[in-house]
Amino acid sequence: MNRIGQLKGAALALAAAALVSAAALPQPLLAQPAGIDPAATKLLKAATDFLASRQRFSVETRNSLEVVLASGQKIEFNHTARQSVQRPNKLRAERTGDLVNQVFYYDGKSLTLSNPGDKVYATVAAPGTLEAMLDFARETLDIVAPAGDLVYRDAYEILMTDVSQGFVVGKAVIEGVRCEHLAFRAPHVDWQIWIQEGKQPLVRKLLITTRDLANAPQFSVVATKWDLQPQFSDRTFSFSPPAGAKKVDFLLLGKQ
Repeated sequence: MNRIGQLKGAALALAAAALVSAAALPQPLLAQPAGIDPAATKLLKAATDFLASRQRFSVETRNSLEVVLASGQKIEFNHTARQSVQRPNKLRAERTGDLVNQVFYYDGKSLTLSNPGDKVYATVAAPGTLEAMLDFARETLDIVAPAGDLVYRDAYEILMTDVSQGFVVGKAVIEGVRCEHLAFRAPHVDWQIWIQEGKQPLVRKLLITTRDLANAPQFSVVATKWDLQPQFSDRTFSFSPPAGAKKVDFLLLGKQ
């Protein structure tokens, strides 16, 4: 048997195992619950309120993005990120991976996006709060911070917009941490979130499935490290162009 045949055999074995596992699942889980379970929203609200109450924090994540080719084949791209947040108006996000090598700075007055590998950067005046800056970046510059919705103080309201179904899937372990696993459905996306058990209900994983695109590509964020008492300095959030770096302009939406 060639390698492809061996792989097919392994895939059939895995499929059989999956069917056995599915048979053991509770029937209410196989038949998706209708409506929104208050237990799920209670857990989600506790998590978003907890993060909103943090004056400063940093989080390191491992992220994956699926892209669907014209043939229908899915290709996965990966990157790591680190976000440093100081309320009400400081943020730094660093992303490194297959498609991106960028550092995003916000100091309360300006927003800068730097591509160290290409030695280019762009700077623009920005609104004076994190929430207003994130809105501005998305609506005017087409820039979305990884899992940026969780940074908002009203993250719960944003996440629950147009949600029609939600339930508690059960317990899970993410990065060695016991979590509550929740699932929600909105008109165009399904999303799942894993929230750490206990007094610090930190988000440990977020998975978004885009239902209105062919083959339902997914984007996932796994939190590998949280720091709720990071030490920042003014230099953490301010940008100084390195020698030889070239300044360019942001391409504004609607002006391409």
